[in-house]
Amino acid sequence: MGEAVHDVDALLPAAAESDLVFRVRDVRKVYEMGEVEVNALRSIDLDVGRGELVVMLGASGSGKSTLLNILGGLDVPTDGRVWFGAQDLAQANQEVRTRYRREHVGFVFQFYNLIPSLTARENVALVAEIAKSAMTPAEALERAGLGERMDHFPSQLSGGEQQRVAIARAIAKRPAVLLCDEPTGALDYETGKRVLEALIRVNEELGTTTMLITHNAAIAALGDRVIRLSSGHIAEAWANERRARADEIEW
Repeated sequence: MGEAVHDVDALLPAAAESDLVFRVRDVRKVYEMGEVEVNALRSIDLDVGRGELVVMLGASGSGKSTLLNILGGLDVPTDGRVWFGAQDLAQANQEVRTRYRREHVGFVFQFYNLIPSLTARENVALVAEIAKSAMTPAEALERAGLGERMDHFPSQLSGGEQQRVAIARAIAKRPAVLLCDEPTGALDYETGKRVLEALIRVNEELGTTTMLITHNAAIAALGDRVIRLSSGHIAEAWANERRARADEIEW
């Protein structure tokens, strides 16, 4: 583990502004639950460089999913600014954020949300057919390590294989950003590592900026940088001198 830092400048990658995918400044998110206000995010500052793999750690309720949803255009902050390139997502209307999600973001969640009556190839084709400059479903599934299983239905696939179909579906449109929310949370140890290998392959081969949130501290070794959230704050952050391979980590 590298040295934990709290200075905002130390959290930023060594990259010119033109190489930054996200710039987050003083972001707060408050949810009103009746007469009670819940501060999900408190003054978050963060930059993410092109092609980085960033692991966000934190317990349940730490704010990591809220931050990921804001970066993905699924939610907007109560205060603060969030830029994707030159686009201020915090000020964008719903139509702009929908287009941003459709054209630039791939999502991978803990649960796969595959259509059971469609094969792996057909599930991926649903995205590939409506995206600009998309991969073929076969290419996306090959990159996710499922070249021999693409004509199987979800019921014929293991949990890890279904998650890799979800990864293939997410990357088929060649997104600039891949946002992964607990992608191994429903999987056993060996299956989870195969899913992580697929995510690393996408990051390395396609240069896709990847943000992976998890409560599993062992996964932190896979990232270029690690951000740990606690009670809506960035509690600490560090850069790994070397990114571990998925087969090197244990939990």
